[in-house]
Amino acid sequence: MASSPNMMAPICLVENNNEQLSVNQKALEILDQISEPVVVVAMVGLYYTGKSYLNRLAGQNHGFPLGSTVQSETKGIWMWCVPHPYKPDCTLVLLDTEGLGDEEKGDPKNDSWIFALAVLLCSSFVYNSLSTINHQALEQLHYVTKLTELIRAKSSPTPDGVEDSAEFVSFFPDFIWIVRNFTLELMLNGRPITADEYLENALKLIPGQNPKAQISNLSRECIRHFFPRRKCFVFDRPTNDEELLAHIEKVVDNQLNPKFQEQTKNFCSYILTQARTKTLREGITVTGKRLRTLVVTYVDAINSGAVPCLENAVTTLAQLENSGAIQKAANHYREQMAQRVSFPTDTLQELLDLHAACEKEAIAIFMEHSFKDDNQAFLKNLVEIIKDKKDEFLLQNEEASVKFCQEQLEQLSMSLMEGISAGIFSIPGGHKLYMETKERIEQDYWQVPRKGVKAHEVLQRFLQSQAAIENSILQADKVLTDGEKAMAAEPAKKEAAEKEQELLRQKLQEQQQQMEAQKRSIEENILQIKEKLERDRENLLREQNMMLEHKLKIQEDLLREGFKKKSEEINAEINRVRNWIDSGQWTAKTIDRIGTELTSILCDPGKLIGNIMKGIDSEFKKK
Repeated sequence: MASSPNMMAPICLVENNNEQLSVNQKALEILDQISEPVVVVAMVGLYYTGKSYLNRLAGQNHGFPLGSTVQSETKGIWMWCVPHPYKPDCTLVLLDTEGLGDEEKGDPKNDSWIFALAVLLCSSFVYNSLSTINHQALEQLHYVTKLTELIRAKSSPTPDGVEDSAEFVSFFPDFIWIVRNFTLELMLNGRPITADEYLENALKLIPGQNPKAQISNLSRECIRHFFPRRKCFVFDRPTNDEELLAHIEKVVDNQLNPKFQEQTKNFCSYILTQARTKTLREGITVTGKRLRTLVVTYVDAINSGAVPCLENAVTTLAQLENSGAIQKAANHYREQMAQRVSFPTDTLQELLDLHAACEKEAIAIFMEHSFKDDNQAFLKNLVEIIKDKKDEFLLQNEEASVKFCQEQLEQLSMSLMEGISAGIFSIPGGHKLYMETKERIEQDYWQVPRKGVKAHEVLQRFLQSQAAIENSILQADKVLTDGEKAMAAEPAKKEAAEKEQELLRQKLQEQQQQMEAQKRSIEENILQIKEKLERDRENLLREQNMMLEHKLKIQEDLLREGFKKKSEEINAEINRVRNWIDSGQWTAKTIDRIGTELTSILCDPGKLIGNIMKGIDSEFKKK
């Protein structure tokens, strides 16, 4: 279920004082509560056109101020977050922008920034105008012609800007044109047409070289280039009663024109069923938390005098999100290991298997919540964190094993220690009695279950601690001759040497188990990375194919409308996209590089073997 905040009324998101934009912290806190994807609908239009449809989308007749005078009611961008009525795992975010063309503003460029922000933040861009889509209406939409100046797709655009603007279609919203108080018949060449056909016909380029045609065509071209998904709705006047119109927010439905009510119902139904979840390039889904970051990043860029850049915003977003993904994954690993591991584990392999399962889950969580980790810097950080935590669990497991084994030996050897103190072995035949007692302790010790990885080592230390006492008892035993004593000491030395060898073999085996576990870990990590990179590649390929189809359609439309030269100018963009698709942009070198880097983090086989041999050599030198 969506975690939509229970907002009873809109709140200002971006404040505009005609000099600088600022972000409302309370609005950001609301967005920060929304961890689910958002469907963002922004309403933009001339300041006197009214935007009551947003209130209807929120399921209310009031909320956003409609205004009953020629004075603009909304300053900046206002936000209303409500649970999406048809998508239970999404939140519907409604944005109402201040009216464009307000003469009270000191700086008309603020309109352009508000327009650009609305385009960047929403998934459905609703432009609200009056009467008809004609030359004047398109001139009033001149803000769209400035988008290449106000928005960048990449931080390093091409000198001519062609590549940059061509990529806008990969993250621009759906464009929905509302025409209020529409009085014309939807007819073209004597046949009825739909509102969508009316819009597409209005966006056809006007032949000729006169300045008016070129200016008007500029808006048309920009809409056609930047917004491949377009929709149009026309509305009759809500009512012919001027007094009711002046207080439209207080008018009940049965006082409105029935046709207007039906048109409003159709519009709201379309938005609620067809408006898409907000996504960025390569299919990155925007949640409320991510929308919060985008708002701050874009407004900061504008206030600093820079141009809002999607690539920079995504980079900022990725830094925050990926850091959070590391934390989620690391916490999951630590919590699951703590729950599943019972110290001490019977064998090292048991602990390594649990580690592998928890690590796999942690990496999967990171993959789910991270994006744009192009150099796998965040993944490598997570791998290092998990490796350190695994080492902590290994150490904790060893310490638990040592403690448990020592406690068991202390309990089992209690009678032996008491006997030594009481001198019961300091008698003729005492050595044989001592050896029988020690052997029985060993047998009982090995019957104790789940002693852990240090069982041999702790026992070996115990036996070594008894060597001097055993020799003293042997030498004091008057039953034995000197020759028998010498012969009795040989088996003890041989047994001690065999136990040392067994201990070294165990250590070597454990080191080999760790190396194999690390190898499996690297293979599993690489597999998950490869799967994610393949998904990212598919998203990017789908995006590029969409861009190619869009460009080909524009070219086809221009040819059909008789603009051959303009059609040919698009060839460079089409070829660029085709070349990218044909090149594949995918190579095994990426996987090889990742594997090498992960190997360097997880283990150094040469160093590991060296440490083992060094330990073995050290033990032999002691002898």
